Amino acid sequence: MSDQPKSFQRSFGLLDATMIVAGSMIGSGIFLVSADITRNVGSAGWLVLIWIITGVLTLTAALSYGELSAMFPQAGGQYVYLREAFNRLTGFLFGWSFFTVIQAGSIAAVGVAFAKFSAYLFPVLSEKNIVADLSFIKISAAQITSILLIVLLTFINTLGVKEGKLIQTGFTLAKIAALLALILFGCFAADKGVWDANWQTGFDLHKMTEHTDTLAPYVGLAALGAIAGSMVGSLFSSDSWNNVTFIAGEIKNPERNIGRSLFLGTLIVTVIYVATNLVYLGVLPLKEIAFAENERVGVAAAVKIFGTRGTYIIAGLLMVSTFGCNNGLILSGARVCYTMAKDGVFFKQLATLNKNAVPGKALWIQCAWASVLCLSGQYGQLLEYVIFVVLIFYILTIAGIFRLRRTRPELPRPYKAFGYPVLPLLYIVSAATICFALLVYKPMYTWPGLGIVLLGIPVYYFAWRNKS
Repeated sequence: MSDQPKSFQRSFGLLDATMIVAGSMIGSGIFLVSADITRNVGSAGWLVLIWIITGVLTLTAALSYGELSAMFPQAGGQYVYLREAFNRLTGFLFGWSFFTVIQAGSIAAVGVAFAKFSAYLFPVLSEKNIVADLSFIKISAAQITSILLIVLLTFINTLGVKEGKLIQTGFTLAKIAALLALILFGCFAADKGVWDANWQTGFDLHKMTEHTDTLAPYVGLAALGAIAGSMVGSLFSSDSWNNVTFIAGEIKNPERNIGRSLFLGTLIVTVIYVATNLVYLGVLPLKEIAFAENERVGVAAAVKIFGTRGTYIIAGLLMVSTFGCNNGLILSGARVCYTMAKDGVFFKQLATLNKNAVPGKALWIQCAWASVLCLSGQYGQLLEYVIFVVLIFYILTIAGIFRLRRTRPELPRPYKAFGYPVLPLLYIVSAATICFALLVYKPMYTWPGLGIVLLGIPVYYFAWRNKS
């Protein structure tokens, strides 16, 4: 054990950190969730506005996190911020939710998305191809593919930071370039008639059905519920931007580079997401966006832009996108488990680095749990459950800025939250409003998520509190 590294190596520069932010955000969501948003809001204006609101909220949160990351430039990110601002239990409840559902569920979902789109090019990998029927569970080729992807990326990341960051930076640059190319070709393929017809809907807010063109608009609080429900997909598509904070212990000049990477990464993705939706509106009638086959708006748009080969082009892009996205999730997520273990509130065995100065054991336990979720098929439902919880923890974390300024004013703050106190407060109010609307109008998204969090309380007190 004497040759085991005692601390992380600072190997990530600003470009690497920015690519972790952008790469962890861009998965398959931008190619899928616009269908559900369009059905809920019923107009071109609100489709674009939902993505803009999501982007503004994400940017605001990212700019606020810069202050916290500069104060606590160590592995663990949001877990550390909540622990320092409030108490160890609050930090643990985030870490518990993060490990059991948020990160592992995202890894599983992105892995299965990789397999589904790989099946366009290699039909044998289809989820319809059942390779084992164990009576109590059926295992498809897609599930096996997703697990193999997770195992491969986990193994690569156990080899050291250099290998993980090469994949992350390379694949993220490739998918940003591909998305920009899709946007550019989409502009050339845009149909003015389609564009004008879509924008005739303006900013009307109503639910769309496949066989009815005009429906009564939402009234009063129902409109707020529709907007909040629509944002479930866009918020998840824009989530994981904070993953870079989990690897703060491995970033060069973290006091400055984490804040910069958060801003640059979220800005890049926000611009790409809004531009991609404008392309959808330029090539697809609104109803074809809303009722795209299997929600695959990106595939429908690519067919309009590139012809029949568009399906294969978008499938290839999605394979690159989800591969890079999962690498970022796997690389960063294990650092939270490691930091919790160091604090004595998680498995003690995970509080070690391997000979390559990465948390190898934490990577493998994360891999095992994400693989179980792949087999269970419940990752999608779990992710829907926790969007409310994700927002609650973001609200608490940004509220922590206000609390720390009052309780620990002596701490060095080389970077201060942009627009403080107005922008952080704006985020808290906006996110709280969305949470309230979800609580009232989408209870299926809220109560199960709260249950998962609350389950962490007895786990903390009865299993981990006295461990060290």
